[in-house]
Amino acid sequence: MTPIVVTVGPLSGASADNIATSQTPNKGPLTLNGSTVTNGVAVLDHPRQVLITTTDSTHSFTITGTDWAGSPISESVTGNGTTGTSVLSYATVSSIVISGNASAAVTVGTNGVAYSPWIRFDGFADPVVSKTCVAAGTVNYTVQMSYDDPNSPGNPVNPNAMTWVSDSDTNFVNATATKQGAWAYAPVWARILLNSGSGSVTGTFLQTGVAPY
Repeated sequence: MTPIVVTVGPLSGASADNIATSQTPNKGPLTLNGSTVTNGVAVLDHPRQVLITTTDSTHSFTITGTDWAGSPISESVTGNGTTGTSVLSYATVSSIVISGNASAAVTVGTNGVAYSPWIRFDGFADPVVSKTCVAAGTVNYTVQMSYDDPNSPGNPVNPNAMTWVSDSDTNFVNATATKQGAWAYAPVWARILLNSGSGSVTGTFLQTGVAPY
């Protein structure tokens, strides 16, 4: 089976207002006017989390944009009185809509967290998966897995509601260097979470068997 290779990072520095500078919007769309915005769309340096900063904790913000593959994604974020962070990583942001008139100023930008593209394993193949994560530069990363599936015909889970858990191999949790290992049983999905750092991580995953007959 052909190895699957994904990369996360490097990221430019975090910025609290590179998507929308400080404003106190009425119900409806925010004005996207940060340094990453061209023709009304924020184009980020790397798919990454969106950070909403406001002391308003009574309203939600619906973020709409695209992911790694250019596919449309959207989710609702509610602040906790200081910040709110998207679950998904956005390559672009085309709209942010507040659910009511803001009671305080709002800025929207990015933090230093990002996810790699997701890897889908073959549920009909032999389950052993080998994995290598090559760290370049300064990074802190965690390999995550999930058994939820947005594409399940019987029990689909929205991408922003999926449960992701850290690798049971602690060498791949908050790692700062190149690591190699294996899973005896393949999850449904895997990804690499870049917790922090200015470098990048390239992961190679190989499900060694083929579907038995």
